Amino acid sequence: MQQEKRGEVNVRELERVVLPHLDAAYNLARWLVRDPQDAEDVVQEACLRAVKFFGGYRGGDSRAWLLRIVRNSAYSFLEKSRSADLAEEFDETRHVSLGDPPENVEANLIKSADSQMLQGALERLPVRFREALVLRELEGLSYKEISEVMEIPIGSVMSALARGRERLREEILRGREREVRRGLRR
Repeated sequence: MQQEKRGEVNVRELERVVLPHLDAAYNLARWLVRDPQDAEDVVQEACLRAVKFFGGYRGGDSRAWLLRIVRNSAYSFLEKSRSADLAEEFDETRHVSLGDPPENVEANLIKSADSQMLQGALERLPVRFREALVLRELEGLSYKEISEVMEIPIGSVMSALARGRERLREEILRGREREVRRGLRR
């Protein structure tokens, strides 16, 4: 194996560290910036930063390392654009393959409506709670990993998750109450 020159990136090592976590990186970016195309831009910027600063990576949890870069890139993007509230919502129906036709159309419609309600409720949460919940519940990160990504103490992670779950529950209950009033749910 040829010796690397000082300042050059070991491409194989970078690929080993970054590539397995690109789906998680995109998922986090999508939830933070709330737009699929912007999320792709954020992940691309994060990958460029990862290449630039790979010399400072000293091993450890590569997923937490990359997600911290994605998080910082997303916040930089949001600061520049100041249009986070105007971003188009993620449309799951455009990004999920349909596969075979459903056997029970009514059950699938209810499941889809519940999924949309959950997604909407999660979107309405403050970014800190949404970020913590996405990292824990969708990405399966440990409290320690979330602490590293969000750069906050583990106690603050636990607090953000508890408050986020409570706010999410309240949002879902409000959504169901609105559906009952409109006659969409019993």
